[in-house]
Amino acid sequence: MVRLLDVCKVYENGTPALQGINLRIDNGEFVFLVGTSASGKSTIVKTLTSEVKMTSGRGIVNGYNLNKIKERDIPKLRRTIGIVFQDFRLIEKKTVYENVAFAMRAVGAPPRIIKKRVPYVLNLVGLDHKADCLPTQLSGGEQQRVAIARALVNNPSMIIADEPTGNLDPRMSLDIMQLLEQINELGTTVLVVTHARELVDMFSKRVVAIEDGRIISDKTGGYYQNETL
Repeated sequence: MVRLLDVCKVYENGTPALQGINLRIDNGEFVFLVGTSASGKSTIVKTLTSEVKMTSGRGIVNGYNLNKIKERDIPKLRRTIGIVFQDFRLIEKKTVYENVAFAMRAVGAPPRIIKKRVPYVLNLVGLDHKADCLPTQLSGGEQQRVAIARALVNNPSMIIADEPTGNLDPRMSLDIMQLLEQINELGTTVLVVTHARELVDMFSKRVVAIEDGRIISDKTGGYYQNETL
């Protein structure tokens, strides 16, 4: 669950990044956040993960009050959110299995749980047969599937995919979006940050459009029709 109420963010150099953002994402939703570079998309993501503090307004993410959250609780908040990046960020010297297991070890999961959970998640993303491969032996689409498995393995309530198809060709991009849709259908909230108009238009999902730090459209079905986006 996400609630942002009249959120504003002004960076130290005086640049306004967010201006009166009101955003509600309920558990189990699939939402696209769209806009051009520097529109405020990344600042919203960083606000949701408490990487940046809002200048004013109120925010709640998965039960954590962003205005009052203590430093020691920020890692707990982030464990409720799985992040998928454009550039995969896999550890090249570790196998697919080890990359995913590493995320569980980082939060102190016991070995017996890791041994059970990692194969399940790799099967979910269609890579159980690639468990012993290194990232360099995989296609770009397969590497992104590993990144999605890593984001899922600690069973977060929400996945934020930040330009997840930015380094992929159209066919692989569609595959990744369909995978995220399947994950959403299993109950995980999904927020996809993108400027890929053609992909957004293929899915009848809620689309929140942001421009100059303001939400300018919030509707279901299709990219916001504005030539500036």
